[in-house]
Formats: sequence, structure tokens, C-alpha cells
Amino acid sequence: MNIIIDMNLSPDWCEVLAKDGILAFHWQTVGASNAPDSEIMQWAKEHGYVVFTHDLDFGTLLALTQATSPSVRQVRTQNMTPHHLQ
Repeated sequence: MNIIIDMNLSPDWCEVLAKDGILAFHWQTVGASNAPDSEIMQWAKEHGYVVFTHDLDFGTLLALTQATSPSVRQVRTQNMTPHHLQ
């Protein structure tokens, strides 16, 4: 599984996920930090990545466009740091 981590999550997630053999990049290493969610979704779809986010907009984008990809994984908690959620 390859994961693109949204701007609203820490880049520290890359290292944590790598320990489990998951290739992960933070969006800031791939695109503009102010890119719209639709751009992140398109990039993830074109490159075969799962979007990892705290933002509810990604699920809404999938529903509104009736797209079947990319997959989206949301973390919904107040403390979103990888060290807290491990």
C-alpha cells in the first residue's frame, strides 16, 4: 500500500508507516501546500496512492463525483500525532 499524507497530518507519519513497510509521502514533498483537495485526490488516483487525512472533504469528494478511487483513510481524533495513536 502506498499512502499520500494530507497537509493536516504530521510528516512524522511517513516514518511511522515505513516501519510497517508502507511507502508514504507527505503532500508537501509532492505538491503545493495550498493545493485544493481535488488536486491531491487526482494525484493519488493517477499514482495509485491512498489518501490519509483528518479532513472530511475527501470522503465528500468521492461521494459527489461517484469516483471509485482513490481510497481515503481518515483519522478523527483531537490528538492526531502518530505517537499518540500508535
